[in-house]
Amino acid sequence: MTARFCICICMLLMAAGLSGGIASARDFQPVLLYDIGGKFDSSFNEAAFRGADAFRAETGIAYREFEPTSETQYEQALKRFARRKADLIVSVGVGYAVAIRNVAHQFPDVRFTVLDAVIDLPNVQSITFRENEGSFLVGVIAGLKSQTGRIGFMGGMDIPLIRRFGRGFAEGARYVRPDIDMVENYIGTTPVAWNDPIRAAELALAQYTRGVDIIFAAAGPSGLGVIQAARDSGRFAIGVDSNQNGVAPGHVLTSMMKRVDLAVYDAMTEAHSDQWTAGHEIRGLREEGVGYALDEHNAALIPEAMRRRVEDIRARIISGDIIVGDTAGANVSH
Repeated sequence: MTARFCICICMLLMAAGLSGGIASARDFQPVLLYDIGGKFDSSFNEAAFRGADAFRAETGIAYREFEPTSETQYEQALKRFARRKADLIVSVGVGYAVAIRNVAHQFPDVRFTVLDAVIDLPNVQSITFRENEGSFLVGVIAGLKSQTGRIGFMGGMDIPLIRRFGRGFAEGARYVRPDIDMVENYIGTTPVAWNDPIRAAELALAQYTRGVDIIFAAAGPSGLGVIQAARDSGRFAIGVDSNQNGVAPGHVLTSMMKRVDLAVYDAMTEAHSDQWTAGHEIRGLREEGVGYALDEHNAALIPEAMRRRVEDIRARIISGDIIVGDTAGANVSH
């Protein structure tokens, strides 16, 4: 009887522990707020989705999400989920800066993680990236690959953050080819610029007509228009944020990877395990927060000698031998 009693007690304790673990998982309520452009934009938002989905697949914990159609919805969405006592609200995009600052003050017990903006509050974790470093590397590739000596940059919304991409790209290309020429365009000055692939394609075709043979598009979903123009013109485009090499194999030279997926996954994982901390974290080449994509879709476009050159330059940036220029105010707001 005593043995049976002990066994029963052990089973009850194990069941209690298991149910407690399940309850804990159910109690944790993370939220992901996308930027304008849609979840499946093949770029910034989709990278965030992949990070959140990896967290869900690993833990079995569902997350709530919201796709805004205008910036006016940023603060509304933040307040709605904060009132529902979300355990962590992850917002992707510098456009959330003002809204996060306002809402985080009102809900000091809610944790917020924001990507691409820096908010100095005790309940806000800011994660930014050294996009200029990753852009420098794809600039090196463009400089080494260009046959015409003229490359292009296509920015989405004309803001300091996107000018950071353009500056790094130009510096990288001129590091290996000082006499290279760069044509630069921005799709617009409002958030609509992120979701206008038709306008992006028009501008890209105009650049290709002027002798540009490689365009780096840092324009969110609008960048798909640049890739289409590259395919139609028989030229090259460089993707951004996510690996876009497979969008038009043979015409996407590479993609400047910005590991938004890892940032979202890490934030949710840390919050779930009570290891989340407020403050500012910067992810560059050293932290593997940025880089360039090499896979079966573009391996033939980047020969081994070029890869060795790029990797050597990558190591020199990490060591501090090469300092990549930056743009002031890149992580403030629109």
